[in-house]
This record gives sequence, structure tokens and C-alpha cells, in this order.
Amino acid sequence: MSAPLERLVEIALRDVLDPEMGRSVVDLGLIYDIAATPEGAVAITMTTTTRGCPLAGFLKEAVAVAAGAISGVTSVEVALTYEPAWEPAMIAAE
Repeated sequence: MSAPLERLVEIALRDVLDPEMGRSVVDLGLIYDIAATPEGAVAITMTTTTRGCPLAGFLKEAVAVAAGAISGVTSVEVALTYEPAWEPAMIAAE
């Protein structure tokens, strides 16, 4: 596990905004897990606000691009999950 790289990925994902909500995917609680190997392979587990969200592909790609732009990241895999289901209580306080 590479905690510093995981932290850098989290910081980068704060720039990925949900276009409908105008907040970052991190602040919305859409990022469930970030794991990085010492070799720089990053695996991100995320969700969307609703199952079947029309922006799921856009958000998944934006997350992959943001994470992949970090120095030291050699590969990025983004997986969508709906367990547990997202709920508004997951939004970070402003």
C-alpha cells in the first residue's frame, strides 16, 4: 500500500466535479476506496448518486484521467459499485 500516493490521488479527485451537483466526487462521497501498490497501480472504487446515472461513464473517465495524471501512477482501474447505495448523508459538510 502506498498511503502518500493514495492521498495524492484523493487530492487530485477533488478537481473532478459532478456537473449536476457542482461539487467534487470526493466531497459528494462518491469515492469509496483508493488503493495503490508500491509500483504505482491505482484502483479506485466509486459510485454515482443513482443507479443508471447518465453521467456514470463521464465521471468514471474523469476520475481515471485525474488519477492517471499524477506522477508515479503507472495504471488506473476505476470500478463502479452501488453497494452500499449512495445517500445524501455522505456529502461532506461545506
